[in-house]
Amino acid sequence: MNEWNVVGVLVVVAGLFLSVGAPVIRLNSTITKLSTLVEGLRDRQVQQEQNNSDSHRRIWKHNEEQDAVLNDHETRITILERK
Repeated sequence: MNEWNVVGVLVVVAGLFLSVGAPVIRLNSTITKLSTLVEGLRDRQVQQEQNNSDSHRRIWKHNEEQDAVLNDHETRITILERK
């Protein structure tokens, strides 16, 4: 091969890289961004589920406390009615 053939081959390879490689690199970058976004959404979902669970526990505890107070009042009323 002479010098011009080598240069021609290098130009063709560079052209192929620019026409194929650059879009692939952009696609890889887009995939990375999407993966990061999905991971962030998963983290938010886990946090939201934890918050919901905590809220449920607090409401359940409050309801149990209110039930105990109501039972106490009902017991007092029953005692007073008997007197």
